[in-house]
Amino acid sequence: MEFKEKRILVLCALPYTNAIPHIGNIVGSHLPADIFARYCRLKGYDTIFIGGTDENGTPTEVASIELKVSPKQLTDVLYRIHKEIYDWFEISYDNFSRTSLPIHHKTTQEFFKKVHQNGFVSEGLLKLPFCEKDGLFLPDRYVYGTCPHCGYENARGDQCENCTELLDPDQLINPRCKICGSEPVIKDVKHLFIEFGKLESKIEKWIKSNKHWREQVINLALGWIKEGLKKRCITRDLKWGVAVPLDGYEDKVFYVWFDAPIGYVSFTKEWSEKTGKKWEEFWQDEKTLIYNFLGKDNIPFHTIFWPGMIIANGEYNLPYNVIGLQYCNYEGGKISKSKKWGIFCEKLIEAKIEPDIWRYYLTYLIPETKDTEFKWEEFKNRINNELVGNLGNFVHRTLSFIWNYLDGEIKKGNFGDEEEKLIEKIRKSKKRTQDLLEDVRLREALMEILSLSASGNKYFQENKPWELVKKDRERCNTVLFVCAELCKSLAVLISPFLPRSSNEILRQLNVEKNLAWNDVGSIDLEDAHKINEPSVIFEKLTKDRIEKLKGEVTQVTPLEKFFKK
Repeated sequence: MEFKEKRILVLCALPYTNAIPHIGNIVGSHLPADIFARYCRLKGYDTIFIGGTDENGTPTEVASIELKVSPKQLTDVLYRIHKEIYDWFEISYDNFSRTSLPIHHKTTQEFFKKVHQNGFVSEGLLKLPFCEKDGLFLPDRYVYGTCPHCGYENARGDQCENCTELLDPDQLINPRCKICGSEPVIKDVKHLFIEFGKLESKIEKWIKSNKHWREQVINLALGWIKEGLKKRCITRDLKWGVAVPLDGYEDKVFYVWFDAPIGYVSFTKEWSEKTGKKWEEFWQDEKTLIYNFLGKDNIPFHTIFWPGMIIANGEYNLPYNVIGLQYCNYEGGKISKSKKWGIFCEKLIEAKIEPDIWRYYLTYLIPETKDTEFKWEEFKNRINNELVGNLGNFVHRTLSFIWNYLDGEIKKGNFGDEEEKLIEKIRKSKKRTQDLLEDVRLREALMEILSLSASGNKYFQENKPWELVKKDRERCNTVLFVCAELCKSLAVLISPFLPRSSNEILRQLNVEKNLAWNDVGSIDLEDAHKINEPSVIFEKLTKDRIEKLKGEVTQVTPLEKFFKK
């Protein structure tokens, strides 16, 4: 392998295939993972970005019953919708795959066999909810009831989304079947378990070794350790899923929570088959740094259970950083499809607002340390005042002045103290932005870039090129040359956040698109460089457009609509 400063594997929590994403899902994992992956590529790190849909288990089987389609039909259709949404947002997955593929089934079975050989699997009885009316065992998340810990009345049987406590269905007060609403009966069934108690000390040691993790992630993980880890069931009585390769369990599949994270490995293997590159370098070379991006409710799984599985297996790298994000809410309340409250991504494509407009504001909403909230008025103001009024204004006024008054040609001239100071500011801002991105502080990194753009506007305004062009054309050329160089640097800096806009700025500048991080602050535009005819990059959002958007993107598409013939 050609030497790289770092090797990075970026992983994004796998969405359930039948959970079409809303903006909270984008903000809570896909977008921050994409920004970080794009930055790593710009830096020249050997980087791959892996994700996919979680398609196995009872959620899929039950949804297929409700919709009167086969599990394969369900997952085929919904996978395409997921991928279309992430592609539209320009989420730059190197491989966005599916847990229903044969390579995933094989990888999961091999992973299990190793865990079993290492002595971390046991047999035991499990109390499972069985709906007599529907005639099937219910997945934990298809049983609803009151949380015994916080009293939340709509807790799922696997986890309370209100207090994040992990649950078993028989712990719920007044349980009910999500399909028909009747009360399920609890049956004793023989199943397989992972003995997390045997792994507790190793998991704790690993957690405590990660001093660079965010405080809320460490605290939540150690909270689970403090309560003591218990064995956890890894099998279910289903047909749709990964078959258990063990005598006596031929009629069972793996519990979806167990097989889903193994998708990180199987999807990397699939990428390897497509590209001819070695997946082992990313999963078995200890020099590789693995970054997991996920929401608050997934923190226990990615700091306790998935690492425990990796330790029990013994063949793969543990994560380097678990980026556990908080929740993004909407206009004063939690995003909820059932309550039709939020912004739903399948509608964004139809609304015909450039994805970079959404990416800009959603980056501001990334809930890195606390919950955030989408507000329409703030959306409009930040786009108009920051994206349009600051960044877009500086780029357009620079390029349009060059086009209209300097014959579309940039001439270098002689730099004075002002120019040297601005160039030094570019280089210092690059360093601060890099430090923030390395630390995955994405919101602050974007604000640093906007601050640099504001410095460009100040420089332009104070030098009054509209006057210089009449009385000192040489000085005017120098000022616009430095402004054009700043536009180039800004285009590179914003490319992880706003990829389309970055490419458009470089196109208008007539600069090659394959620039790297080190090109920021490099003053290398040729004397007499010709630009292309400029145009406005970002349009202002009017009040009327916002009202129209509200009506378009807040409508929930029922799953059954995707299956109408």
